[in-house]
Amino acid sequence: MSDWMIWFAIACVLIGLEMASGTFYLLMIAIGAAAGGVAALLGLDGMSQCIVAAAVAAIATFGLRRSRFGKQPVVDANRDPNVNLDVGQSLEVSDWHVMPGAPATARARYRGALWDIELEEGGNPVAGVFVIREARGNRLIVSNA
Repeated sequence: MSDWMIWFAIACVLIGLEMASGTFYLLMIAIGAAAGGVAALLGLDGMSQCIVAAAVAAIATFGLRRSRFGKQPVVDANRDPNVNLDVGQSLEVSDWHVMPGAPATARARYRGALWDIELEEGGNPVAGVFVIREARGNRLIVSNA
């Protein structure tokens, strides 16, 4: 088998693995392997092919890392409804304790237990239904529904 065939076979295997993994990094390495195959088609020796493949893969990986596709969004686990199922649920608060310079607090029954409730900044401390926006330990941060 020729050198270029081996490079393109490696690229195809990496693309198949990429489809199974769901990241783009193996795709960048596959692009490097394809560049090695092009270098082989152009008649470069084995060491030059490896250098071209490594350089293209490194540049592609670096470019991916710098792009928006290579960065995972930072999500606060306290506010993420995929982590904490209470986020987004509603509860009823009957009375608030308001002190100057501090957030309004309350005690409310939620899921069969009494919870400490804190009103999110900018919220209106009146009796009614509130939506849970965050859970900090045993304290629920809520906003007006």
